Amino acid sequence: MDEELENIRKKKLQELQEKAVIQEQMEEQEEQQKQFEEQKKAILRGILTTEARERLGRIKVARPEMVESIENQLIMLAHSGKLKNKINDEDLRMLLSKMISKKRDIKIKRR
Repeated sequence: MDEELENIRKKKLQELQEKAVIQEQMEEQEEQQKQFEEQKKAILRGILTTEARERLGRIKVARPEMVESIENQLIMLAHSGKLKNKINDEDLRMLLSKMISKKRDIKIKRR
């Protein structure tokens, strides 16, 4: 009886330790994600004007996946050194119009 109790206690302790490790790993991943997002925001602050950032923020509400793609492209351009000036609202609008026209090829076939 005592051995069974001891085995149950060991199993419970092991389960709790595994849960604690998993919890710690999840918290670590969340922290890394937060740091990544902060770095991304800092880079975007450096390459976008205030108006362009505001426009991107408004679009993010409606189309978060598209904004994610645009942000990644802008960061890649900045890292490669292809951006010489900050991107203003007009430049961002031109970039957005190119992206939106690609995404909106809807064809309706009538039977």
